[in-house]
Amino acid sequence: MKISMLEALERLPAAPTALYPEGAPSVAVFEHGSMQLKLFTPSTNVDRRDRQQPHQQDELYLVQRGRAQMVIDGATFAAGAGDAFFVAAGAPHRFDDFTPDFATWVVFYGPHGGEK
Repeated sequence: MKISMLEALERLPAAPTALYPEGAPSVAVFEHGSMQLKLFTPSTNVDRRDRQQPHQQDELYLVQRGRAQMVIDGATFAAGAGDAFFVAAGAPHRFDDFTPDFATWVVFYGPHGGEK
């Protein structure tokens, strides 16, 4: 299985949801067992805000392009192409001050509640 970032970007925004009536800013591209890979681009949100809620699984963010501020449990980190972030299941997190071209892969994995 293979997908490029450009192929994934062509699928965005994804179908509308209750939280994203303008179309979801992420699209799942691979799923296997507990693992799901998504591409996330919060700039597709009409209000230009990252409206993520804490997730039930652990997550890895792998920034592909653009810049942002990543906030995890109240701590803020500069985020740019090539950076990786771990977010534990249930931890509040979001991207702030992202550039219009910001895009990141997100890997969800493990049991609900996170790995111990």
